Amino acid sequence: MRRLWAGFACVLLLAGAAQAQKRGGTLTIPLTDTPPSPSLHEEATISVVVPFMGLFNNLVVYDQHKMQNRDDTIVADLATQWAWDASRTALTFTLREGVKWHDGKPFTSADVKCTWDMVSGLVPGKIRKSPRQEWYTNLSEVSVNGDYQVTFHLKRPQPSMLAMLASGYSPVYPCHVPSGTMRTKPVGTGPFRFVEYKMNEIARLERNPDYWKKGLPYLDKIEVPIVPNRATRMLGLVSGKYDISFPTDVTVRLMADLKVQAPAVQCTLRAIGTSNLIINREAPPFDNADIRQALAMTLDRPAFNKIMNEGVDGIGASMLPPPAGVWGVPPEIMATFPGYGADVAQRRDKARGLMQKAGYGPDKRLPIKIFTRNVATFRDPALILSDHLKDIYIDAELDAVETPQFYNRVFKKDYQVGMNATGYSLDDPDQVFYENYGCGSLRNYTNYCNREIQGMFDAQSQEPDRQKRRQLVWEIERRLLEDVARPVTYQAMQAGCWHPYVKNYGIMLNSIYNGWRFEDVWLDKPE
Repeated sequence: MRRLWAGFACVLLLAGAAQAQKRGGTLTIPLTDTPPSPSLHEEATISVVVPFMGLFNNLVVYDQHKMQNRDDTIVADLATQWAWDASRTALTFTLREGVKWHDGKPFTSADVKCTWDMVSGLVPGKIRKSPRQEWYTNLSEVSVNGDYQVTFHLKRPQPSMLAMLASGYSPVYPCHVPSGTMRTKPVGTGPFRFVEYKMNEIARLERNPDYWKKGLPYLDKIEVPIVPNRATRMLGLVSGKYDISFPTDVTVRLMADLKVQAPAVQCTLRAIGTSNLIINREAPPFDNADIRQALAMTLDRPAFNKIMNEGVDGIGASMLPPPAGVWGVPPEIMATFPGYGADVAQRRDKARGLMQKAGYGPDKRLPIKIFTRNVATFRDPALILSDHLKDIYIDAELDAVETPQFYNRVFKKDYQVGMNATGYSLDDPDQVFYENYGCGSLRNYTNYCNREIQGMFDAQSQEPDRQKRRQLVWEIERRLLEDVARPVTYQAMQAGCWHPYVKNYGIMLNSIYNGWRFEDVWLDKPE
């Protein structure tokens, strides 16, 4: 089903590109919740990237019209060319000349250096937080050679560096604009300029008339109203009030309903990320390894998948499985991993034994709260988890909060166990492992740290042979499951949908963060 919809969407995309482009119009996209700020480098949610990626450019970027992100789909953006040195530890970019920031100041190599000095922590204190700092722990220095050449110097070889720079989360920021301003009135070089952002209401962008890609963008405006109610968003899409859906909004069941109510609407169904447990390993009761193991053992992944995905393609670990994923564990190998067999009843019997060892049982149940965001993709699986926990003497109450409060409490470790969703940001093991499981990573919400496994991260990261690297990645996945690092419950399968008058628009299969530039999308609405 996923491949059917993906292929159908790809045909539409190519057909749209062959038509005559039309200028003007406003693209309207509803957001599910309120972005904490427009600063891509300081936030960690798709609700920031979708409305604001179009403000910026990268050095390199994934081709916006290739549905699978791979090394061979990376194309030039603010860099015109790039090359590795013989040791594969220095990556040099030649930069595009004549590019201006939205405020008219020229773009130079100093802006690139400032950006990665800031986000990597090489120059601390420039931003209040850097969720992707772990991407750049191997970066030792960024040097410039004149205004239009810059080199990234690495401590060791790391083939994935170019992939991380191509992510939608990797824009170049202006040196002359303070980070506080980037959180309120961001300045970029991109196809759209910032107009306003009203929290809980709307974000507005307008066409950049001085965009360095001549003739682009085609749209005059992008408007992104914040619409917390999913039913309201779906009704708005059906009626044409919204041109495209939020890209992770349409469930398998809703997609079937949508095709009845609005048969012309097109959709791409794909895995958008993992639903996973974050466990506060530093505070009772989950500082007890037996209770953590019991929690992992009780998970019934096929049940999660059946309820949330209607049984469509939803079993995996941290990396997106093939065919959409480049690095994920094949299903036949995944079936041999801890917790992925068909022996749910047997595992729960062992889990009850571990809970009794920890002092709990039928007459002494463990009360906990499941902490989560108050959006359906977080809240619904949390309810399923609460039902699973009843079988192992745990009574769970839901603690659902709004997005800004959720991330504040996560960073403060103000929770017991949480149901989290981790979007497919970049289909590369370095991003997934270092960011989510790396010792000291800001986005390693549980403070998990296993030095042996950390060494395995480093080994796969510098392995030039792709097949050998895959084997290392699959072994890391197994070890993380055994260690109850951040158990994945299921792969969330959801669709992004759009009206056929939205031309040259498509959805990437293995990332939800990298495809929202909108620079060559146009509207061909019927008169």
